[in-house]
Amino acid sequence: MGYHDPVLLRESVDSVVLSPDGVYVDATYGGGGHSSEILSRLDNGRLVAFDQDKDAQSQLLDDPRFTFVDSNFKNLERFLKYHGAYPVDGILADLGVSSHQIDEGARGFSYRSDDILDMRMNARSGKSARDVVNGYEQQALADVFYKYGELHEGRILAARIAKCREAAPICTTFQLVEAVRPCLPKGRENKHLSRIFQAIRIEVNDEMSALESFLRQTVSALNDGGRLAVISYHSLEDRLVKNFMRSGNFQGEVEKDFFGNPQTPFKVITRKPLLPSEEEISVNTRARSAKLRVAEKTTPVKHEVNI
Repeated sequence: MGYHDPVLLRESVDSVVLSPDGVYVDATYGGGGHSSEILSRLDNGRLVAFDQDKDAQSQLLDDPRFTFVDSNFKNLERFLKYHGAYPVDGILADLGVSSHQIDEGARGFSYRSDDILDMRMNARSGKSARDVVNGYEQQALADVFYKYGELHEGRILAARIAKCREAAPICTTFQLVEAVRPCLPKGRENKHLSRIFQAIRIEVNDEMSALESFLRQTVSALNDGGRLAVISYHSLEDRLVKNFMRSGNFQGEVEKDFFGNPQTPFKVITRKPLLPSEEEISVNTRARSAKLRVAEKTTPVKHEVNI
């Protein structure tokens, strides 16, 4: 497996690239799979790609139509304006952790290998998973598991970790696995470990806040008729994306004007998310949980009131 096998490649790029002369954004560059496909569809168009992981820079494409931004996609508007690429005609984001980060990064994203507890997407700054596991108060740790892992036994997990770290700091993935092992339900150990690691990773990288900031900025960053496509991998992300595309807010509540017309910035293209085929899943098992949602930027209908 390479740096990262792009998930739902054809479906996502088909949804976003509607003109060979448009300006597009790959908000999560990774190994460049989606970016490469976007560029293959362009003539005089342009692509701007974002990624905060320094390892992604070893995979940069050599193309005069391509601009790489070494930053989190939460800084979308600022850098698009800086590079003279604002507004744009399409934005694509694949929210998954790359295969490279899991398999080769040795940063503790997976419970399947014994690595240092780090989990930072940007390994140059911010708190690490070790800081969260060893430094958070027990209640704060319980909140992380409940909020970002949707684990109802968050308090039990936090109590177990707090007890173990009293004896010695929990510094590696296997040490964390051993700490929580007594709390794992029989037959569902892997599922719960995945959620525990997911919760810590989201907290370390402030992923939900970054995603919200990014989504808000797509409204002004897109031209009318421009497309937004987002591939998510767990229910927390998917719920945010679904609600925002539907209503322009994260509660999913559609506001209406005086005449009852919906005032939303998008027209939803995918009423139900597009899912990977069985063939794709057989080749790339990490695609199994992927969901692609697509929306088109619109101008809300306005009516004049004659008095």
